[in-house]
Amino acid sequence: MQHQNPRRAALLVVDMQVGLFHGPEQPHARERVLAAVQKLIQQARTAEAPIFAARHTGPAGSPIEAGSPLWQLLPELDIDAVIDTVFDKTRPSCFLNTPLAAKLADAGVRDLVICGMKTQYCIDATCRIAAELGFQPVLVADAHTTMDTAALSASAIIAHHNATLQGPFARVINTADVQF
Repeated sequence: MQHQNPRRAALLVVDMQVGLFHGPEQPHARERVLAAVQKLIQQARTAEAPIFAARHTGPAGSPIEAGSPLWQLLPELDIDAVIDTVFDKTRPSCFLNTPLAAKLADAGVRDLVICGMKTQYCIDATCRIAAELGFQPVLVADAHTTMDTAALSASAIIAHHNATLQGPFARVINTADVQF
Protein backbone atom coordinates (compact mmCIF):
# COMPACT_ATOMS: atom_id res chain seq x y z
CA MET A 1 0.00 0.00 0.00
CA GLN A 2 1.35 3.40 -1.00
CA HIS A 3 1.31 6.07 1.70
CA GLN A 4 0.55 9.66 0.79
CA ASN A 5 2.96 12.29 2.06
CA PRO A 6 0.86 14.04 4.73
CA ARG A 7 2.49 17.35 3.76
CA ARG A 8 2.39 16.84 0.01
CA ALA A 9 3.00 20.14 -1.74
CA ALA A 10 1.90 21.45 -5.12
CA LEU A 11 2.88 24.57 -7.03
CA LEU A 12 0.24 27.06 -8.15
CA VAL A 13 1.35 29.58 -10.79
CA VAL A 14 -1.22 32.39 -10.98
CA ASP A 15 -1.93 34.47 -14.10
CA MET A 16 1.59 34.52 -15.57
CA GLN A 17 0.12 35.43 -18.96
CA VAL A 18 1.53 37.21 -21.99
CA GLY A 19 -0.94 40.12 -21.83
CA LEU A 20 -0.47 40.77 -18.13
CA PHE A 21 3.29 40.27 -18.02
CA HIS A 22 4.22 42.01 -21.29
CA GLY A 23 1.37 44.54 -21.34
CA PRO A 24 1.60 48.34 -21.30
CA GLU A 25 1.99 48.39 -17.51
CA GLN A 26 5.17 46.57 -16.49
CA PRO A 27 5.05 44.34 -13.41
CA HIS A 28 7.49 45.26 -10.63
CA ALA A 29 10.83 43.38 -10.81
CA ARG A 30 9.38 41.27 -13.59
CA GLU A 31 12.60 39.57 -14.72
CA ARG A 32 13.53 38.61 -11.14
CA VAL A 33 10.01 37.33 -10.48
CA LEU A 34 9.98 35.36 -13.76
CA ALA A 35 13.32 33.76 -12.83
CA ALA A 36 11.95 32.86 -9.38
CA VAL A 37 8.80 31.30 -10.87
CA GLN A 38 10.92 29.35 -13.36
CA LYS A 39 13.07 28.06 -10.49
CA LEU A 40 9.96 26.99 -8.55
CA ILE A 41 8.68 25.10 -11.60
CA GLN A 42 12.05 23.32 -11.92
CA GLN A 43 12.03 22.46 -8.20
CA ALA A 44 8.47 21.11 -8.42
CA ARG A 45 9.36 19.00 -11.48
CA THR A 46 12.46 17.60 -9.76
CA ALA A 47 10.38 16.67 -6.70
CA GLU A 48 7.56 15.30 -8.91
CA ALA A 49 5.16 17.71 -7.21
CA PRO A 50 2.02 18.58 -9.14
CA ILE A 51 1.99 21.92 -10.96
CA PHE A 52 -1.18 23.93 -11.47
CA ALA A 53 -1.35 27.05 -13.65
CA ALA A 54 -4.25 29.49 -13.58
CA ARG A 55 -5.15 31.66 -16.55
CA HIS A 56 -7.34 34.70 -15.93
CA THR A 57 -9.96 34.76 -18.66
CA GLY A 58 -11.69 37.96 -19.68
CA PRO A 59 -15.04 38.29 -21.41
CA ALA A 60 -15.41 37.91 -25.18
CA GLY A 61 -13.83 40.89 -26.90
CA SER A 62 -11.40 41.64 -24.05
CA PRO A 63 -7.62 41.47 -24.60
CA ILE A 64 -7.46 38.31 -22.46
CA GLU A 65 -10.49 36.48 -23.84
CA ALA A 66 -10.06 32.71 -24.07
CA GLY A 67 -7.80 31.73 -26.94
CA SER A 68 -6.35 35.18 -27.61
CA PRO A 69 -2.55 35.61 -27.87
CA LEU A 70 -2.43 37.80 -24.73
CA TRP A 71 -4.39 35.18 -22.72
CA GLN A 72 -1.71 32.50 -23.21
CA LEU A 73 0.64 31.51 -20.40
CA LEU A 74 4.18 32.83 -20.78
CA PRO A 75 6.06 30.37 -23.01
CA GLU A 76 9.17 30.92 -20.86
CA LEU A 77 7.47 29.00 -18.03
CA ASP A 78 7.47 25.71 -19.93
CA ILE A 79 4.11 24.77 -18.46
CA ASP A 80 3.12 21.51 -20.15
CA ALA A 81 -0.66 21.12 -20.48
CA VAL A 82 -0.17 17.36 -20.85
CA ILE A 83 1.48 16.80 -17.45
CA ASP A 84 0.56 20.02 -15.61
CA THR A 85 -2.97 21.14 -14.77
CA VAL A 86 -3.87 24.34 -16.61
CA PHE A 87 -7.24 25.88 -15.75
CA ASP A 88 -9.12 29.07 -16.44
CA LYS A 89 -10.71 31.45 -13.98
CA THR A 90 -12.77 34.61 -14.28
CA ARG A 91 -12.48 35.96 -10.73
CA PRO A 92 -9.51 36.85 -8.47
CA SER A 93 -9.79 33.57 -6.53
CA CYS A 94 -8.26 30.53 -8.19
CA PHE A 95 -10.97 28.47 -6.46
CA LEU A 96 -14.26 30.14 -7.43
CA ASN A 97 -15.98 28.15 -10.20
CA THR A 98 -12.80 26.20 -11.00
CA PRO A 99 -11.77 22.56 -10.45
CA LEU A 100 -8.73 23.54 -8.36
CA ALA A 101 -9.91 22.51 -4.85
CA ALA A 102 -11.15 19.12 -6.07
CA LYS A 103 -7.97 18.44 -8.03
CA LEU A 104 -5.77 19.39 -5.05
CA ALA A 105 -7.80 17.13 -2.76
CA ASP A 106 -7.64 14.26 -5.28
CA ALA A 107 -3.85 14.66 -5.44
CA GLY A 108 -3.55 14.61 -1.64
CA VAL A 109 -2.11 18.12 -1.56
CA ARG A 110 -1.92 19.95 1.74
CA ASP A 111 0.73 22.63 1.16
CA LEU A 112 -0.01 24.94 -1.76
CA VAL A 113 3.01 26.96 -2.92
CA ILE A 114 1.65 30.14 -4.55
CA CYS A 115 3.41 32.48 -6.98
CA GLY A 116 2.50 34.76 -9.88
CA MET A 117 0.42 37.91 -10.21
CA LYS A 118 -1.26 40.26 -9.35
CA THR A 119 -0.42 40.55 -5.67
CA GLN A 120 -3.37 42.57 -4.37
CA TYR A 121 -5.99 40.70 -6.38
CA CYS A 122 -5.49 37.07 -7.36
CA ILE A 123 -2.57 36.25 -5.05
CA ASP A 124 -4.31 37.77 -2.02
CA ALA A 125 -7.70 36.18 -2.72
CA THR A 126 -6.19 32.77 -3.47
CA CYS A 127 -4.09 32.70 -0.28
CA ARG A 128 -7.06 33.65 1.90
CA ILE A 129 -9.49 31.20 0.33
CA ALA A 130 -6.96 28.35 0.26
CA ALA A 131 -6.57 28.77 4.02
CA GLU A 132 -10.36 28.82 4.51
CA LEU A 133 -10.65 25.60 2.50
CA GLY A 134 -8.14 23.83 4.76
CA PHE A 135 -5.05 23.96 2.58
CA GLN A 136 -1.75 25.30 3.93
CA PRO A 137 -0.86 28.21 1.61
CA VAL A 138 2.84 29.00 1.18
CA LEU A 139 3.23 32.43 -0.40
CA VAL A 140 6.59 32.83 -2.11
CA ALA A 141 7.55 36.38 -1.09
CA ASP A 142 9.95 37.01 -3.97
CA ALA A 143 7.87 35.25 -6.65
CA HIS A 144 4.73 37.38 -6.91
CA THR A 145 4.31 40.82 -8.41
CA THR A 146 1.98 43.59 -9.49
CA MET A 147 2.06 47.03 -11.05
CA ASP A 148 2.21 50.48 -9.44
CA THR A 149 -1.19 52.01 -8.64
CA ALA A 150 -2.24 55.63 -8.06
CA ALA A 151 -2.27 54.94 -4.31
CA LEU A 152 0.79 52.72 -3.77
CA SER A 153 3.95 51.57 -5.50
CA ALA A 154 4.08 47.92 -6.51
CA SER A 155 6.92 47.32 -4.05
CA ALA A 156 4.77 48.72 -1.21
CA ILE A 157 1.81 46.56 -2.26
CA ILE A 158 4.01 43.45 -2.31
CA ALA A 159 5.63 44.23 1.06
CA HIS A 160 2.22 44.95 2.60
CA HIS A 161 0.75 41.67 1.38
CA ASN A 162 3.77 39.63 2.47
CA ALA A 163 3.36 41.11 5.97
CA THR A 164 -0.46 40.90 6.08
CA LEU A 165 -0.84 37.37 4.75
CA GLN A 166 1.97 35.96 6.94
CA GLY A 167 0.47 33.99 9.80
CA PRO A 168 -3.31 33.85 9.55
CA PHE A 169 -3.48 33.26 5.79
CA ALA A 170 -0.14 31.83 4.66
CA ARG A 171 3.40 30.91 5.49
CA VAL A 172 5.51 33.48 3.65
CA ILE A 173 8.97 32.36 2.53
CA ASN A 174 11.44 33.10 -0.26
CA THR A 175 12.10 30.93 -3.32
CA ALA A 176 15.39 29.70 -1.85
CA ASP A 177 13.52 28.24 1.15
CA VAL A 178 10.76 26.40 -0.76
CA GLN A 179 10.81 22.62 -0.53
CA PHE A 180 8.43 20.29 -2.28
